[in-house]
Amino acid sequence: MNTLNQIVKNNTFESIVILKALNKAHRYLGELKGVCQSMPNQQILISTLALQEAKDSSEIENIITTQDEVFKYQLQANNKNIAAKEVSQYSDAMNCVFHRLKTHNLITTNTIIEAQKIIKGNDAGLRTQQGTTLFNEKSGKVVYTPPNPDELPELLKDLEQFINNIDIESDLDPLIKMAIIHHQFESIHPFYDGNGRIGRIVNIIYLVQQGLLGTPVLYLSRYINHNKSQYYHLLQAVRDEGKWQEWVLYMITAVSKTAQSTIKLITNIKELQQSYKHRIRSQCPKVYSQDLINNIFKHPYTKIAFLQQDLGVSRLTANRYLEQLVKEDLLTKHKFGRENFYFNPQLINLLSNTENMHDE
Repeated sequence: MNTLNQIVKNNTFESIVILKALNKAHRYLGELKGVCQSMPNQQILISTLALQEAKDSSEIENIITTQDEVFKYQLQANNKNIAAKEVSQYSDAMNCVFHRLKTHNLITTNTIIEAQKIIKGNDAGLRTQQGTTLFNEKSGKVVYTPPNPDELPELLKDLEQFINNIDIESDLDPLIKMAIIHHQFESIHPFYDGNGRIGRIVNIIYLVQQGLLGTPVLYLSRYINHNKSQYYHLLQAVRDEGKWQEWVLYMITAVSKTAQSTIKLITNIKELQQSYKHRIRSQCPKVYSQDLINNIFKHPYTKIAFLQQDLGVSRLTANRYLEQLVKEDLLTKHKFGRENFYFNPQLINLLSNTENMHDE
């Protein structure tokens, strides 16, 4: 398996079509970063959009659940929905890598291993046996065999150095590097399970590391989900035929289209938040506070305990606030088991709007 220095040295990535795609993607990423920075409380975006990314990334691996099930899992400690649990753990892993990055601005092998542990909920770590061999579904022939376990430490060290620009000379655009990093990680296949999801976490966090995003809110997995067969085809085409340009163009296009749709979504969330702010101030001013607004947008499905924690109020007061919002048709109330939950229906509708992002 080639090192990343060899891959960069032996290939030309900056064709005219790629340079044009890069210009477009950087423009939209810059706009997205600005829109995010204009949000007074960016934790709202991390809490909601990271969970959407987690759901779609997991769906690529045939871990299927609904938005409703994922949010309910966040509310109920005894919820036994396995798919929703894995999606929630993916979101936790994304947040873990993001917080590690804020500490030392590095994406390390140890951090990646920690993220995989969170996703899978076990200590399996790097695989110690041969990875899963990939077969052609039609012919049954072997199309790719991952490297042996004894090669993993050196390959991951090489990847870590490339990600963090340690002892590696490369003036490639960060989006081209992201595409190369993702392909190399998927080809190394360091874990028994969770490689695809970890690789997609690294994509987003790498863009944060490079200053192209301020927070990990790019909704990249939705594009890949809508174009999944092309994603796997191009991954393999690089291995079989060295078609790096096609792969890189696919990933840059994914970033560009995803940035556009994320800008639209965040703009809609901001407008809805302002609408709620004005309505609460005018219709129920005695319960209004910015912390209350933050709570019902950070938690599209909220409950009394969440409000108690975020506002520092008693259970009785939190219950009164939520009931007042229900009365004014700002929240809807539902009962599961013995507990009441409160939904922000308009925000949920925005997050549920699975806009198509097929190739142009």
